[in-house]
Amino acid sequence: MNKQHLFLLIAWVIPIFLMAKVPTPNDFTGSDTERIQAAIDAAKGTSGKVIIPADNANGTNLWEIDRAILLPSDMTVILDNCTLRLSDNSRDNLFRSDNVGEGIRQPTWNRNIRIIGVGEVRLQGALNPRSTGDSFRQLTLDTEQAKKDGNWRISYGSDAGKAGRKQTGDWRNILILMGYVDGFTLTNVSIENTHSWAVSFERTLHAELTQIRIDNREELEIDGRKVSVANKDGINLRQGCKYFRIDNISGYTGDDFIALSNLGSGPESPAASGDITSYMVTAPTWFGPEDDIEQVQISNIHCSNRYRAVAIRATDQAGIHHVFINSLVFQAVDGLHEAILLGGGGYGKPSLPGKINNVYGMNIKGSGKCLVRIESPVHHCGLINAVYEGEGDGPILYTIDREQIQDLELLNLIHAKKAGR
Repeated sequence: MNKQHLFLLIAWVIPIFLMAKVPTPNDFTGSDTERIQAAIDAAKGTSGKVIIPADNANGTNLWEIDRAILLPSDMTVILDNCTLRLSDNSRDNLFRSDNVGEGIRQPTWNRNIRIIGVGEVRLQGALNPRSTGDSFRQLTLDTEQAKKDGNWRISYGSDAGKAGRKQTGDWRNILILMGYVDGFTLTNVSIENTHSWAVSFERTLHAELTQIRIDNREELEIDGRKVSVANKDGINLRQGCKYFRIDNISGYTGDDFIALSNLGSGPESPAASGDITSYMVTAPTWFGPEDDIEQVQISNIHCSNRYRAVAIRATDQAGIHHVFINSLVFQAVDGLHEAILLGGGGYGKPSLPGKINNVYGMNIKGSGKCLVRIESPVHHCGLINAVYEGEGDGPILYTIDREQIQDLELLNLIHAKKAGR
């Protein structure tokens, strides 16, 4: 090879090598948030990958996030043994798809977003959050006194009482929020002390959630005293979520561990996409069958909390169907609730007959008031191979007339208490 050919080869290879380089936030200057976002912006259209390492160039082992890290299409974020924590100045998500947000009234679709944990990865809420809870929660500094005064629709926030600061929660309190995304992966992360729901999806397709550990308790310690934080769900699926695989999820939550919620099915839900007063970043309305929640596989779940392991709620015409739950172990903290809820009132018009259908559970073990509570006229559902270890009357609790339920198959249900085990 002569010198001219060697020069041409080098000139061709070096640009390809540079284009393939995977950026990290340590390649950039600014705050932690600015550097991470700069790395993502640099990877967009080039490598399509960003690595967030354990070691921060500022000399710490912590990445403090002041505002949401916005994820575009075709982006993989590799979290390499790192800890990301919302700062006490943040009033925003940790991660959000960049196609949704405040003032975005007509979101377009994003595709192929991945958040991949390598080793030990921790995603955390703030030590002293400015706001917690959903959009129905009033912020307060003294949650215990508020409860003594008879006000239970509250949640802690350091913004409470401050002029010019919004005094209720909203969708920005969700740690990871995806809307209008086709193709999403989240794997191998630990999630701790979020400001409301840990992970929430709106109108998201083809998602895979695996190897997630959640510690999302309903209390925080602030300046030596305990305060209450509301709406501490684990994983939430809202309108239009389809083709999900949720597997190998464990931990404790202060509210439902996994919730499938299709609420707000009529014009009485006025909020639009991008409305900062809402609990959803996209429109909290069911517009038709395209907004049904369907084809969801939930497997290998081991959880405990004061509420439900899997809660399925719909209102009016909104549909939830073809949900398959396999290998669920649920430990009720106070025995008041159940492993699986089918229905659920208090969120608007009652679910119409058969709008919740084809929900099947198998290999379920749990305590609590019952194993499955049925509160809506569900059709074509079943429970197979289940062990109830609670103190209630039996594995199934009906709160509606059984004649409204069609084609409910129950096979091999064991009540361990009555069996003397």
